[in-house]
Amino acid sequence: MEKKYLIITLYKFVHFSDYVSYQPKILNFCIEKDIKGTLLLAEEGINGTAVGLKTNICQFLQYLKSDSRFSDIQYKESYADKIPFHRMKVKLKKEIVTLGQSNIKPAEQSGIRVDPKDWNNLINDPNTVLVDTRNEYEYQIGTFKGAISPKTTNFREFPDFVKQKLDPKKNKKVAIFCTGGIRCEKASIYMLNQGFENVYQLNGGILKYLEDIETNKSLWQGECFVFDSRVSVDYGLAKGNYEQCYACRRPLSKGDLQSKLYEKGVACPHCINEKTNNQRARFSERQRQVELAEKRNQKHIGPRMN
Repeated sequence: MEKKYLIITLYKFVHFSDYVSYQPKILNFCIEKDIKGTLLLAEEGINGTAVGLKTNICQFLQYLKSDSRFSDIQYKESYADKIPFHRMKVKLKKEIVTLGQSNIKPAEQSGIRVDPKDWNNLINDPNTVLVDTRNEYEYQIGTFKGAISPKTTNFREFPDFVKQKLDPKKNKKVAIFCTGGIRCEKASIYMLNQGFENVYQLNGGILKYLEDIETNKSLWQGECFVFDSRVSVDYGLAKGNYEQCYACRRPLSKGDLQSKLYEKGVACPHCINEKTNNQRARFSERQRQVELAEKRNQKHIGPRMN
């Protein structure tokens, strides 16, 4: 049976000086078409995920492409039985992916892009250092064979990892990857600015690799974390086996869900010692409201966490 909703993930680095005035236009368009998701707008471009009926998403793409700056915007498609977002958000940001390095201009420079079909040959080369630019909780549920984790909790920490663990004099060939490609756009430029000679980035990210490469030829191990209620995806971008903690947003395995430290909507083994009693009390009340709404066959769209 064909799944009902089309999900698109997209980004484009481009000079976008009027992004503030663009916000209400794109938000109103999406609300009118019953499209949900999250889009980030900044002077450096656009980034985000949108989901809705296929006809409405196609109209949304046409709307974006009617602006010449986004006429060639690339996007990835997947499908779902349920909409994995509660509402439509269009947020204004300083950066569409936050690295905190003001001299990085992806619209003007990039690393060497490698298509998924050529990726295996690159990372099988013993001279290639393979680096996962994502955060540690993403790395833990799936990554490429032989990849190094920067052990970060957010992307801002990536420059410190490069300075401490990599050396442009020794690491002559570095391959980097992320979920959809956007973090690599900035990570590659940062590394080039630090003197690394050859920085390769997986074009289209893990999602494109999982979509294009057959499982028997794949060097991917595990599942890929995504930033919506699907939590993770597997080959063909099918929904994976992980759930999510709505207190800390980390992915949860079946073992985590069976832990005595797990309380739905309140805490999990990863964050049980990170939250205050007041926070857990708020999360508990929020979860109670969610369950009451479900009994009434209603949607509770309040915030999952603070």
